[in-house]
Amino acid sequence: MDRDLLRQSVSYHGHTLFSLLKCEQQENPDFQCIAGDLSRTVQYRKERRVENVAVQQFIARKADLLFSPSWQSSTPSVKEETEDMYAVMPPLEQFMEVPGSDRRNLFFRDIERGDVVIGRINSLREFGFFVTLICLSGGLGRDIEDLEITALCPLRDVPTHGNHDDPLSYYQNGDLIQAGVKDVDRYHEKLTVSLQPSSLPSSLSHLKLGVIGVDDMPAHYSRSVAVASSTTETYEKVLKRTLGFANPSTVEFLLGKLGISETDPASLMRGLQTKNFLKEDYATSIRKKQSASWALKCVKIGVDHFKSGRHVEAMNEYNKGLEIDTNNVEALVARGALYATKGSLNKAIDDFELALESCPTHRNARKYLCQTLVERGGQVEEEEKLATAEGLYRKALALDETFEEAEEALQKLQKHIQKSLRLKEEEAAKEEKDMNKSVETSAEKLRKLLKEEKRYSLYSLFYQTEPTARISLICVVMVIQDVFVYFG
Repeated sequence: MDRDLLRQSVSYHGHTLFSLLKCEQQENPDFQCIAGDLSRTVQYRKERRVENVAVQQFIARKADLLFSPSWQSSTPSVKEETEDMYAVMPPLEQFMEVPGSDRRNLFFRDIERGDVVIGRINSLREFGFFVTLICLSGGLGRDIEDLEITALCPLRDVPTHGNHDDPLSYYQNGDLIQAGVKDVDRYHEKLTVSLQPSSLPSSLSHLKLGVIGVDDMPAHYSRSVAVASSTTETYEKVLKRTLGFANPSTVEFLLGKLGISETDPASLMRGLQTKNFLKEDYATSIRKKQSASWALKCVKIGVDHFKSGRHVEAMNEYNKGLEIDTNNVEALVARGALYATKGSLNKAIDDFELALESCPTHRNARKYLCQTLVERGGQVEEEEKLATAEGLYRKALALDETFEEAEEALQKLQKHIQKSLRLKEEEAAKEEKDMNKSVETSAEKLRKLLKEEKRYSLYSLFYQTEPTARISLICVVMVIQDVFVYFG
């Protein structure tokens, strides 16, 4: 069981929860190991009136699940904290009027072996040195600088450095020291710290122990110093001013830091430990049902506006419903009907088709789509786009074979197309006949002109020749005349 989480819960709820835990978890070996530590935690808490018995009973029954670290699906990140990854804040009690005695009690209640503290050396002795604590590092944050809490670092927990025979010769009063907590005496409020790396848990092994500089101080301490020097700072102002507060990847970073999977989060409820869930029980399906319900409310309001003639308000409601549920069938059909009423037939057709894709059995979507296709077909038919009109009519009949308006419109269009084709054929035949007649008339005229031209040429030649050659010319003319007669 997670010792720190369980201790925090017992510290909040008090002795009542601790008694319930002893009854419910008495056979749990993990609880038995930390029961003694929890009893000391209760001692430092002021009792108050119990108002949440049912919650405490639930925690006690489910403690083995609620405080089990096994729900973590991955190993927590051990990278050093950076200010720009998430909002690193000063200790919360710095913004509250918490008495020093209470802060001291809370510190010794929460401090554990393996925690990391930072302090300043105030006294060097033969057996070690004493450190006045300034702050905590590596996770837990407390406002303790003014409490004058002292810790002892024994000589055996000070590592040697180079050729120094005396390990303490490397240190002097006033040095900043980062050390791991080795032992805690809560009753006498005494701490023992160590500079040996073995004093740290594996999750904090990356931290440097020993002398550090001011630049190595944790971010929460630097912010606490700035807050202490100002009387106008509030928690909200400091939070919004931090760079990490505006980081869009904060959630992913903190999930990785805690070792929690974002895509497959575990459940802490005993009844939800199985993986055999129905598809409709998952959040995606439930959210889809909720969105559909909210979208239908918008559609209902839009229909009321439509019946009252407030078309703009109706359109706004339909669009709002489709923003909530993109493929809501009722919203698509209602908006399509409004588009058709306003004369935007193409937009209406698009909405009706989307509705049928989501729900092919929706009667109104099919009916309205057929009517709109026929009406749109009539428009393009008037524009003499007969092929497009025929396609729209056939599309309506494919959706509903019994739709009489589409059948009548298609038959009427086909008769119109046949009549148009027949008229075009008759006009083409007439034009061809007139063209042939015109060609014949032109040929006859040309033939007459050629005959007259040839006759005139022969007469001129006849009278210009000598009398002795005219007999031969007459013979040639007779031959040519016979040729013209023969060829027509």
